[in-house]
Amino acid sequence: MVIKYIVIFSATLFTLVATIFIVLVIISPGKPKALTDNNSKDLKTSISEKIRVQIGGIRQGMFIRSKNIENPVLLFVHGGPCFSEYFLVEKYPTGLEDYFTVCYWEQRGCGISYTQEISLESINLKQLSIDLVDVTNYLRRRFKKEKIYILAHSGGTSFALKTVSENPELYNAYIGVAQITSQAESEKISYQYMTGEYASRGDSAKLKEFKKYPILDEDNYLPSYFGSLLRDESMHELGVGTMRRMKSVISGVFLPVWGCRAYTIKEKFNIWKSKLKFINKSTLKEQILALDLPSEISRIDIPVYFFSGRYDMTVNKDLSSSFLRTLQAPVKGFYTFEKSAHSPMFEEPERFLTIMTRDVLNNRVDLAD
Repeated sequence: MVIKYIVIFSATLFTLVATIFIVLVIISPGKPKALTDNNSKDLKTSISEKIRVQIGGIRQGMFIRSKNIENPVLLFVHGGPCFSEYFLVEKYPTGLEDYFTVCYWEQRGCGISYTQEISLESINLKQLSIDLVDVTNYLRRRFKKEKIYILAHSGGTSFALKTVSENPELYNAYIGVAQITSQAESEKISYQYMTGEYASRGDSAKLKEFKKYPILDEDNYLPSYFGSLLRDESMHELGVGTMRRMKSVISGVFLPVWGCRAYTIKEKFNIWKSKLKFINKSTLKEQILALDLPSEISRIDIPVYFFSGRYDMTVNKDLSSSFLRTLQAPVKGFYTFEKSAHSPMFEEPERFLTIMTRDVLNNRVDLAD
């Protein structure tokens, strides 16, 4: 009888695993969707491709999408740190491809740029900045543009803003979404906010978990807290993480990665392998926590736009706003997204696109706070 149950269990388990694998194969063609007109016909002027290019001495991947390749070029620098965001682009379309030729670059060691050949030592802010310039120049050459636009999100802003400040001649404008300033200070503010929220709810179990990371008293706990599951899970639970309405890392991040059609099954595995190998084991988190951008950058010689969600506690909105007030730039504007947390381009795409087309493309700040 026991053997019979073991056989039944084994058969059921095999069927379940086989079914999951078949579903994964079906939803993992590994190609971005084509861009079409209102009649669902492919646009002759469009581009939708996934390619790998020699960047910084290694092959790095990117998705390039546009309804018209003559449009201005926009380089999207994802956050993480170093965690691919194209799965969110696919799930929450922004409409950027209607007005820009958008390059979604996957940074070294991440997603389709994952390779065992990359050393841990090369995963650092300086090298990412060098790579960013290489990607920029590749796009300028390929699409015959003197300058391009650059939009950086969260962790991507930690090196993108400095890169722009040192190479303003390459860019039309800089857009920082959830712009990092002093991330160590931001983490302390969010820590106080979340423990206050859990205290008001009487959640002693959660507060006990937070006490394992006494970052307000001892900074040596900060890097481990910064990369902890407690931080991410709590931010999402309280609606101050990736998105205001994204309450779970599992349903909001983990599962959508596996459901993204632009990645093959192997590439989806690589997204998580890269996080475990390169992000968790490199010193990138410590480097970001050590930043104090307001003391390093006082002037940007191109238009600068900062976008922040009102409920963002991943990167503090008030610190970003304060930084922009002191930053010198020919044009600058700060935009608060009232219904968003950390990703306003995905949470309020209509307002985001309106600002991009009415203000950013015209060097204006009519819609700014």
